[in-house]
Amino acid sequence: MNTTAKILVAAAALIAGASAASLARAAELIPQDQAVRNIVLVHGAFADGSGWRAVYEDLSARGYSVTIVQNPLTSLADDVAATTRALDRQDGPAILVGHSWGGTVITEAGIHDKVAGLVYVAALVPDAGETSSQQYDGFAATPNFVIDVEDDGFGYLNAEKFKIGFADDLSDAEAALLRDSQVPINMSVFGTPLTHAAWRSKPSWAVIATEDNAFDQAMLLHMAERAGAEITTVPGSHAVYISQAETVADTIDTAARNAGSTVSQ
Repeated sequence: MNTTAKILVAAAALIAGASAASLARAAELIPQDQAVRNIVLVHGAFADGSGWRAVYEDLSARGYSVTIVQNPLTSLADDVAATTRALDRQDGPAILVGHSWGGTVITEAGIHDKVAGLVYVAALVPDAGETSSQQYDGFAATPNFVIDVEDDGFGYLNAEKFKIGFADDLSDAEAALLRDSQVPINMSVFGTPLTHAAWRSKPSWAVIATEDNAFDQAMLLHMAERAGAEITTVPGSHAVYISQAETVADTIDTAARNAGSTVSQ
Protein backbone atom coordinates (compact mmCIF):
# COMPACT_ATOMS: atom_id res chain seq x y z
CA MET A 1 0.00 0.00 0.00
CA ASN A 2 1.50 3.35 -1.04
CA THR A 3 1.65 6.43 1.18
CA THR A 4 -1.39 8.10 -0.39
CA ALA A 5 -3.49 4.99 0.08
CA LYS A 6 -2.42 4.72 3.71
CA ILE A 7 -3.41 8.33 4.32
CA LEU A 8 -6.81 7.75 2.73
CA VAL A 9 -7.42 4.63 4.82
CA ALA A 10 -6.39 6.45 7.98
CA ALA A 11 -8.65 9.38 7.13
CA ALA A 12 -11.56 7.04 6.47
CA ALA A 13 -10.98 5.36 9.82
CA LEU A 14 -10.93 8.72 11.59
CA ILE A 15 -14.16 9.78 9.90
CA ALA A 16 -15.81 6.47 10.77
CA GLY A 17 -14.63 6.79 14.36
CA ALA A 18 -15.92 10.33 14.61
CA SER A 19 -19.26 9.27 13.14
CA ALA A 20 -19.53 6.40 15.60
CA ALA A 21 -18.75 8.76 18.47
CA SER A 22 -21.38 11.22 17.24
CA LEU A 23 -23.95 8.45 16.96
CA ALA A 24 -23.10 7.23 20.45
CA ARG A 25 -23.55 10.73 21.85
CA ALA A 26 -26.75 11.22 19.87
CA ALA A 27 -28.11 7.97 21.29
CA GLU A 28 -27.59 9.34 24.80
CA LEU A 29 -29.56 12.52 24.16
CA ILE A 30 -32.93 12.67 25.85
CA PRO A 31 -35.93 12.25 23.53
CA GLN A 32 -37.43 15.45 22.15
CA ASP A 33 -40.82 14.52 23.61
CA GLN A 34 -39.52 13.71 27.11
CA ALA A 35 -41.67 15.54 29.64
CA VAL A 36 -39.03 16.16 32.33
CA ARG A 37 -36.05 18.04 30.92
CA ASN A 38 -34.99 20.16 33.91
CA ILE A 39 -32.72 19.20 36.80
CA VAL A 40 -32.16 21.20 39.99
CA LEU A 41 -29.15 20.21 42.12
CA VAL A 42 -28.96 21.07 45.83
CA HIS A 43 -25.69 20.75 47.76
CA GLY A 44 -25.32 19.78 51.39
CA ALA A 45 -23.56 21.11 54.46
CA PHE A 46 -19.91 22.19 54.50
CA ALA A 47 -19.91 22.57 50.70
CA ASP A 48 -21.18 24.73 47.86
CA GLY A 49 -22.63 23.98 44.46
CA SER A 50 -19.31 23.63 42.63
CA GLY A 51 -19.02 19.97 43.64
CA TRP A 52 -21.84 19.20 41.21
CA ARG A 53 -19.70 20.19 38.20
CA ALA A 54 -19.17 16.70 36.75
CA VAL A 55 -22.84 15.79 37.21
CA TYR A 56 -23.83 19.14 35.67
CA GLU A 57 -21.64 18.56 32.61
CA ASP A 58 -22.84 14.97 32.14
CA LEU A 59 -26.53 15.88 32.31
CA SER A 60 -26.07 18.98 30.15
CA ALA A 61 -24.44 16.82 27.47
CA ARG A 62 -27.53 14.60 27.49
CA GLY A 63 -29.72 17.61 26.74
CA TYR A 64 -30.98 18.53 30.19
CA SER A 65 -31.28 22.07 31.50
CA VAL A 66 -29.43 21.98 34.81
CA THR A 67 -29.60 24.51 37.65
CA ILE A 68 -27.32 24.43 40.70
CA VAL A 69 -28.67 25.98 43.91
CA GLN A 70 -26.30 27.84 46.23
CA ASN A 71 -27.65 27.26 49.72
CA PRO A 72 -26.73 29.87 52.35
CA LEU A 73 -26.74 27.13 55.02
CA THR A 74 -28.07 29.63 57.56
CA SER A 75 -31.43 27.96 58.27
CA LEU A 76 -33.74 25.36 56.79
CA ALA A 77 -36.11 28.13 55.75
CA ASP A 78 -33.32 30.03 53.98
CA ASP A 79 -32.14 26.94 52.08
CA VAL A 80 -35.70 26.02 51.11
CA ALA A 81 -36.22 29.58 49.90
CA ALA A 82 -33.07 29.40 47.74
CA THR A 83 -34.24 26.12 46.25
CA THR A 84 -37.75 27.43 45.70
CA ARG A 85 -36.37 30.42 43.80
CA ALA A 86 -34.51 28.04 41.50
CA LEU A 87 -37.63 25.93 40.98
CA ASP A 88 -39.71 29.01 40.20
CA ARG A 89 -37.38 29.73 37.27
CA GLN A 90 -37.81 26.35 35.61
CA ASP A 91 -39.77 26.32 32.35
CA GLY A 92 -41.39 22.96 33.09
CA PRO A 93 -41.26 19.93 35.40
CA ALA A 94 -37.96 19.17 37.12
CA ILE A 95 -36.14 16.49 39.05
CA LEU A 96 -34.97 17.87 42.39
CA VAL A 97 -31.71 16.37 43.66
CA GLY A 98 -30.16 16.73 47.11
CA HIS A 99 -26.84 15.64 48.60
CA SER A 100 -26.50 15.03 52.35
CA TRP A 101 -28.21 17.95 54.18
CA GLY A 102 -29.62 18.82 50.76
CA GLY A 103 -31.86 15.79 51.20
CA THR A 104 -33.64 17.55 54.05
CA VAL A 105 -33.94 20.67 51.91
CA ILE A 106 -35.50 18.87 48.93
CA THR A 107 -37.84 16.96 51.22
CA GLU A 108 -39.31 20.27 52.37
CA ALA A 109 -39.01 22.18 49.08
CA GLY A 110 -40.07 19.25 46.91
CA ILE A 111 -43.78 19.94 47.32
CA HIS A 112 -43.29 22.67 44.70
CA ASP A 113 -45.64 22.05 41.79
CA LYS A 114 -42.78 21.85 39.29
CA VAL A 115 -41.10 18.93 41.06
CA ALA A 116 -41.78 15.66 39.25
CA GLY A 117 -39.45 13.50 41.32
CA LEU A 118 -36.74 13.49 43.98
CA VAL A 119 -33.23 12.04 43.97
CA TYR A 120 -31.40 11.60 47.28
CA VAL A 121 -27.60 11.30 47.00
CA ALA A 122 -25.98 10.12 50.25
CA ALA A 123 -28.74 12.19 51.76
CA LEU A 124 -30.94 12.70 54.76
CA VAL A 125 -34.60 11.78 54.16
CA PRO A 126 -36.65 12.94 57.16
CA ASP A 127 -40.43 12.83 57.46
CA ALA A 128 -42.78 15.69 58.25
CA GLY A 129 -42.55 16.60 61.94
CA GLU A 130 -39.06 15.11 62.24
CA THR A 131 -35.71 16.85 62.47
CA SER A 132 -32.55 15.90 60.61
CA SER A 133 -30.77 15.01 63.84
CA GLN A 134 -33.51 12.50 64.73
CA GLN A 135 -32.48 10.39 61.75
CA TYR A 136 -29.33 9.33 63.62
CA ASP A 137 -31.26 7.86 66.56
CA GLY A 138 -30.63 4.14 66.96
CA PHE A 139 -27.87 3.94 64.35
CA ALA A 140 -24.11 3.54 64.64
CA ALA A 141 -21.92 6.55 65.29
CA THR A 142 -19.57 7.84 62.60
CA PRO A 143 -16.39 8.76 64.50
CA ASN A 144 -14.52 10.00 61.44
CA PHE A 145 -17.15 12.61 60.61
CA VAL A 146 -16.20 15.28 63.13
CA ILE A 147 -17.84 18.71 63.27
CA ASP A 148 -16.10 21.60 65.00
CA VAL A 149 -18.70 24.11 66.23
CA GLU A 150 -17.65 27.74 66.55
CA ASP A 151 -18.85 30.15 69.23
CA ASP A 152 -21.46 31.59 66.85
CA GLY A 153 -23.11 28.19 66.40
CA PHE A 154 -21.78 27.51 62.89
CA GLY A 155 -19.97 24.26 62.22
CA TYR A 156 -17.06 23.17 60.02
CA LEU A 157 -15.81 19.66 59.39
CA ASN A 158 -12.63 18.99 61.33
CA ALA A 159 -9.65 19.64 59.06
CA GLU A 160 -7.65 16.58 60.14
CA LYS A 161 -10.61 14.22 59.69
CA PHE A 162 -12.03 15.90 56.59
CA LYS A 163 -10.72 13.55 53.92
CA ILE A 164 -11.59 10.29 55.66
CA GLY A 165 -14.95 11.61 56.86
CA PHE A 166 -16.16 13.35 53.71
CA ALA A 167 -14.02 12.55 50.67
CA ASP A 168 -11.98 9.41 51.29
CA ASP A 169 -12.08 8.29 47.64
CA LEU A 170 -10.92 11.60 46.20
CA SER A 171 -7.29 12.57 45.67
CA ASP A 172 -5.49 14.42 48.43
CA ALA A 173 -5.57 17.59 46.31
CA GLU A 174 -9.30 17.31 45.60
CA ALA A 175 -10.09 16.67 49.25
CA ALA A 176 -7.88 19.57 50.35
CA LEU A 177 -9.74 21.98 48.05
CA LEU A 178 -13.08 20.88 49.48
CA ARG A 179 -11.72 21.12 53.02
CA ASP A 180 -10.35 24.61 52.51
CA SER A 181 -13.43 25.95 50.70
CA GLN A 182 -15.95 24.76 53.28
CA VAL A 183 -19.16 26.68 53.78
CA PRO A 184 -20.07 26.51 57.48
CA ILE A 185 -23.59 25.54 58.44
CA ASN A 186 -25.73 26.91 61.26
CA MET A 187 -25.92 23.83 63.46
CA SER A 188 -29.43 24.74 64.58
CA VAL A 189 -30.75 23.56 61.20
CA PHE A 190 -30.39 19.95 62.30
CA GLY A 191 -32.89 20.55 65.09
CA THR A 192 -35.52 22.18 62.88
CA PRO A 193 -38.56 19.96 62.24
CA LEU A 194 -39.94 19.67 58.73
CA THR A 195 -43.43 20.77 57.80
CA HIS A 196 -43.66 18.66 54.64
CA ALA A 197 -42.26 15.41 53.29
CA ALA A 198 -42.38 15.62 49.51
CA TRP A 199 -41.44 11.96 49.10
CA ARG A 200 -44.89 11.03 50.38
CA SER A 201 -46.41 12.38 47.16
CA LYS A 202 -43.50 12.37 44.68
CA PRO A 203 -41.55 9.38 43.29
CA SER A 204 -38.06 9.06 44.75
CA TRP A 205 -34.67 7.59 43.91
CA ALA A 206 -31.59 7.24 46.11
CA VAL A 207 -27.86 6.75 45.59
CA ILE A 208 -26.09 5.23 48.57
CA ALA A 209 -22.29 5.03 48.78
CA THR A 210 -21.04 1.87 50.45
CA GLU A 211 -18.03 3.57 52.06
CA ASP A 212 -19.84 6.65 53.33
CA ASN A 213 -18.20 7.64 56.62
CA ALA A 214 -20.69 10.41 57.36
CA PHE A 215 -23.78 8.20 57.77
CA ASP A 216 -24.30 4.65 58.97
CA GLN A 217 -25.27 2.46 56.00
CA ALA A 218 -28.25 1.07 57.90
CA MET A 219 -29.47 4.62 58.48
CA LEU A 220 -29.21 5.50 54.78
CA LEU A 221 -31.07 2.35 53.76
CA HIS A 222 -33.74 2.89 56.40
CA MET A 223 -34.48 6.41 55.25
CA ALA A 224 -34.49 5.53 51.53
CA GLU A 225 -36.64 2.45 52.01
CA ARG A 226 -39.14 4.33 54.15
CA ALA A 227 -39.47 6.87 51.35
CA GLY A 228 -40.11 4.09 48.85
CA ALA A 229 -37.07 5.17 46.85
CA GLU A 230 -35.55 3.14 44.07
CA ILE A 231 -32.08 2.52 45.50
CA THR A 232 -28.73 2.37 43.71
CA THR A 233 -25.68 1.39 45.75
CA VAL A 234 -22.19 2.22 44.54
CA PRO A 235 -18.68 2.11 46.03
CA GLY A 236 -17.80 5.57 47.21
CA SER A 237 -17.38 8.06 50.02
CA HIS A 238 -19.79 10.71 51.23
CA ALA A 239 -18.54 12.75 48.25
CA VAL A 240 -20.10 10.18 45.91
CA TYR A 241 -21.65 12.99 43.87
CA ILE A 242 -18.08 13.86 42.84
CA SER A 243 -16.32 10.48 42.81
CA GLN A 244 -19.19 8.59 41.14
CA ALA A 245 -20.66 11.44 39.10
CA GLU A 246 -21.60 9.19 36.17
CA THR A 247 -23.63 6.84 38.35
CA VAL A 248 -25.31 9.79 40.02
CA ALA A 249 -26.10 11.34 36.63
CA ASP A 250 -27.45 8.00 35.38
CA THR A 251 -29.78 7.81 38.39
CA ILE A 252 -31.01 11.35 37.80
CA ASP A 253 -31.56 10.53 34.13
CA THR A 254 -33.56 7.45 35.11
CA ALA A 255 -35.67 9.56 37.44
CA ALA A 256 -36.36 12.12 34.72
CA ARG A 257 -37.28 9.46 32.18
CA ASN A 258 -39.62 7.68 34.59
CA ALA A 259 -41.13 10.39 36.76
CA GLY A 260 -43.38 11.59 33.95
CA SER A 261 -45.18 14.88 33.84
CA THR A 262 -46.79 14.98 37.27
CA VAL A 263 -46.66 18.72 37.68
CA SER A 264 -48.22 21.72 36.01
CA GLN A 265 -46.08 23.38 33.37
